Amino acid sequence: MFRDRNDTIAAIATPLGEAGISMIRVSGAEALGVVDAVFRGKSSLLEALSHTIHHGRIVHPQDGIVDDVLASVFRKPHSYTGDNAVEISCHGSYYVSRKVLETVIAAGARMADPGEFTQRAFLNGKMDLTQAEAVADLIHSKTALAHRASVEQLNGRLSAAINEIRKRLIDLCSLLELELDFAEEGIALADRKKTISSFECAITDIDILIQSYTYGKFIRDGVKVVLAGSPNVGKSSLLNLLLQENRAIVSEHPGTTRDVIEETLLIDGIAFRLVDTAGLRTTTDIIEQEGVRRSNDQISSADVILLLLDLSSPLGSAIEGVLQFLKEFGDRVILVLNKSDIRSSGFEEEAFKDYDSVAISCVSRQGVPSLAKKMVGRVVGGFDSHSSSIKIQSDRHRQLLKMTQNSLVSAKNVFVDGLGNELVAIDLRGALNYLGEIIGLTTPEDILNNIFSRFCIGK
Repeated sequence: MFRDRNDTIAAIATPLGEAGISMIRVSGAEALGVVDAVFRGKSSLLEALSHTIHHGRIVHPQDGIVDDVLASVFRKPHSYTGDNAVEISCHGSYYVSRKVLETVIAAGARMADPGEFTQRAFLNGKMDLTQAEAVADLIHSKTALAHRASVEQLNGRLSAAINEIRKRLIDLCSLLELELDFAEEGIALADRKKTISSFECAITDIDILIQSYTYGKFIRDGVKVVLAGSPNVGKSSLLNLLLQENRAIVSEHPGTTRDVIEETLLIDGIAFRLVDTAGLRTTTDIIEQEGVRRSNDQISSADVILLLLDLSSPLGSAIEGVLQFLKEFGDRVILVLNKSDIRSSGFEEEAFKDYDSVAISCVSRQGVPSLAKKMVGRVVGGFDSHSSSIKIQSDRHRQLLKMTQNSLVSAKNVFVDGLGNELVAIDLRGALNYLGEIIGLTTPEDILNNIFSRFCIGK
């Protein structure tokens, strides 16, 4: 449930710990009065102009002076939330930050819920829902690509695309519904070919957005890459080579890696979460059995699987297991043929000619740059990582776009079959509602609460 929007809310907006500066954000109808009650400066904050900064002290009613501070005043509607707001910059110790917040709350504010400042900005029309979600993505962005995608969404590029499609559908729906008023006269206002073309264009535009999700998700969350294979094929050596550090223990004894090791590597601005796993084999060692089980769990949830094979010796009877693995996970697998510097003439390379593969040597580093390119290519696919095309990053958006597309396909089919504009309009209105839910025009309150609850407190 939404809390009372007339409340004055407060929270520490910077990470807790030792720092030069900490900032406490206060917002609400009575924000200026609440802070002014504990602020001692040359003039009252109640009389301060918007976008001005004032030096003074925060004074606790019982404990006295808390800290010298700067109070930045923002009068509605020219603030982040659209309400009156004060941002208090104090010295950044844990104790001082908490004490300033405690003093402000004692003066009449309440502790803000997670995401409540941004929620108020949304409710006050300062941003739509896609822009609000972009705020959270921007805070958690870990790469330049993730940052850029979040900034573009925050600046309204996705909103503009959704609104443009909605406008076209509203115009089409209005025309078809208007035509119902002239049904008895047999007057057709909508050109049949143009109407079908309008449906097809909207369906295509929606599909382009849906298809961008895979890459958008990788930008936001990173790509989970699991290194898999039998013991001693070079998984840990490859991990160390890609990371350019000795992260995993390397030994000639099989079964050295018994637990999952995960590290992040940036390639062309994309975060690859590399996961080294225990060698896949049948074993009586209880600890190693658990390692193999965890390896299988990691493989099942991988975005990309680097399946390492040892070129220095034939697979023999193990080839059937490898082919079965490829049959199950082939669309996610890059075959990494290791030890190319000591390649055996008896290795069954012909059996894997139909699969994406690259030969490498962890000793000479040969082929490793090619492997990195293949990893990026597998993720990027048909997308240009440097293009300005919109890439959706939220599964919520993807699901709503799919429902929009289904409604549009249904509406088109109903229109083509001549079943009546009233039925076409029902599907069109469904599509409009789904698009409206993306940008927050028709989003249920429980979904809004769920979205903002994932924000950090203070934002």
